[in-house]
Amino acid sequence: MNKRITLFNLSLFFVILISLVVTSCNNTEALPKPKAFLSLTYTDATYSPVYSSCPYTFEISTRAKHSFNEKCWVNLSYPKLKASVNITYRKIENNFNELLRESEKLTYNHAIKADLISAPSLYDNFKKKTYGSLSEVTGNAASPLQFHITDSTQHFITGAVYFKVQPNYDSILPAIKYIEKDIKHIMETIVWK
Repeated sequence: MNKRITLFNLSLFFVILISLVVTSCNNTEALPKPKAFLSLTYTDATYSPVYSSCPYTFEISTRAKHSFNEKCWVNLSYPKLKASVNITYRKIENNFNELLRESEKLTYNHAIKADLISAPSLYDNFKKKTYGSLSEVTGNAASPLQFHITDSTQHFITGAVYFKVQPNYDSILPAIKYIEKDIKHIMETIVWK
């Protein structure tokens, strides 16, 4: 009887061993696990008007903090995103073309680090006399978004987005898209005094 149990155990062992060998030997290729990325999502923005003694007003996100200086330049900071939007105001004094070239030059100064500079998204509102464009710089550039807005006769505003982190486009893309919506809202709500 002991021989039968030992023979049975030995047979069972070989059956299990052969089963393991057959099922474990397949031709699937072992692939490394892909890198994981953060899934950053942001709540929808709410906006409120910004008033100052400057010759323009607009609405900004309630997530942004603002500060004006004596030249009517504005710094919008987004503490949670570690980002800021620097807005520069210039009065047009027979220098419209020069101001426009400077604005475009600001965008193309980032071409060294950029993978792509998108064609500008144009904005115009004839009723409010506001005209402008928004450009996106794809890649690890210092400023991923630049814009300008003007009435083409008296007022000219340029702006650029900066992050207080090392530029890694893939990592900050959700924040870029969030701020891009805010910039479009600023452009849509700007009113000249």
